[in-house]
Amino acid sequence: MQQSDIDVLRAQPLAARGHFINGQSHDATDGATLDVISPIDGKKITQIAAGTPADVDKAVASARAAFEDGRWSKAAPSARKKVLLKLADLIEQRALEIAVLGVMDNGTEINMAFKAEAMSAAATFRYYGEAIDKIYGEIAPTAPNILGLVHHSPVGVVGAIVPWNFPLMIGSWKIAPALAAGNSIVLKPAESASLSLLKIAELAIEAGLPEGVFNVVTGSGSVVGEALALSMDVDILVFTGSGATGRKLLEYSARSNLKRCYLELGGKSPNIVFADAPDLANAAKISAAGIFRNSGQVCVAGSRLLVHEDIHDEFVTEICRHAENYKVGDPLDLNSQIGAVHSQHELEANLDFVIKAEAEGAQRRTGGERILQETGGYYMPPTVMSGVKPKDQLFQNEVFGPVLAVTSFKDENEAIQLANSTSYGLAAGVWTSNLSRAHRMVSNIRAGVVHVNTYGGADLTVPLGGVKQSGNGHDKSLHAMDKYFDLKTAWIQL
Repeated sequence: MQQSDIDVLRAQPLAARGHFINGQSHDATDGATLDVISPIDGKKITQIAAGTPADVDKAVASARAAFEDGRWSKAAPSARKKVLLKLADLIEQRALEIAVLGVMDNGTEINMAFKAEAMSAAATFRYYGEAIDKIYGEIAPTAPNILGLVHHSPVGVVGAIVPWNFPLMIGSWKIAPALAAGNSIVLKPAESASLSLLKIAELAIEAGLPEGVFNVVTGSGSVVGEALALSMDVDILVFTGSGATGRKLLEYSARSNLKRCYLELGGKSPNIVFADAPDLANAAKISAAGIFRNSGQVCVAGSRLLVHEDIHDEFVTEICRHAENYKVGDPLDLNSQIGAVHSQHELEANLDFVIKAEAEGAQRRTGGERILQETGGYYMPPTVMSGVKPKDQLFQNEVFGPVLAVTSFKDENEAIQLANSTSYGLAAGVWTSNLSRAHRMVSNIRAGVVHVNTYGGADLTVPLGGVKQSGNGHDKSLHAMDKYFDLKTAWIQL
């Protein structure tokens, strides 16, 4: 990856984009559009179609027709595998182009976007392409005169709503297993991060995916997302985003066809550092990356740092050193380690959390202000707030920005109590040399993922999902396939 290649791609003008329905681009039914504003400089870079309920109906009808006639749903697993592997290859071949497109849209630093968006998506399609012809049905242990079979049947039409922070990575976690299982999809990207997913839909057709199987409708959540969730012809809904929106989707399911909803709703994840951590310097380095990468806009970010009182001051000083050494700037500059906050709205919300934290008695150790305002973009440095109390807003609420809340603890029991004292339960981290303690913490922390002596990096071989108000269902691993199959029993009298 060379800076000159990035600059060439960046300079290319972007055409306005329509929906992708039945293998073709379509304008909104009323011709309405939304401006795409880049967080890099606050400027408009293109337009996308502003979807209507009629557009959603059109996409759902396309997906239903494709499912019912079997052009994909009844294709042999080996045939679906061939297409998904070809799509993985195409994404990999165009990885830099796709990554640059996504960065212009959402502000993630290019070094991360290349790996975590484009290359991750390629790996995800390849993983589920390889998996699909290795998933077997079952024969039940019945009496000799009975044959009990358990079949895996695709559910039908999948509605998928994905966020703006890692649209391609998270989108692929939903698209790839759903397609592998034989379903059709209607995808609703975030209105502020749709470009890379529209490109993937085009590449899917090039890879041989039949028209109508994968459709994308762009536009606002309050219109497109609501229409998709209320559709009587969408069989399941998969979503990553806020708890407030997740609650609405459950309501829409109840008001429509009782479609199953799988919701990943974010977190306020504790990262717990004991005095016997094997390498405190390394723990500080990785913990800083665990909250500040992608400007803190990561659902599993270790946004609550719980530090044993014996090492608190030393460790916080080291965290601040790392925070201050990060280079924040243009996300399409290879020298930038942290890119832009996604939008003006998100930036203002992040800064407001800092103000409220100080009002509640927390100490700002570094960061906490807007920077690089002269660029027109939305930038904020890594921010560390110490002395955060369990009842403070910064301790309890997801910021989704580069703001770290630091709290000290006395012993293991207090650490567990603090870790579990929010409504979330998505991820956690534990740093200790004591193997027994590590297992106790994994057992007692209520979270879907617990990292031990690291933070982040879990790959496709393991599931990602939360407990409590972090949601239900799982992305990644073979367990993700469960959402996209119905189990059908055949009870045969011999």
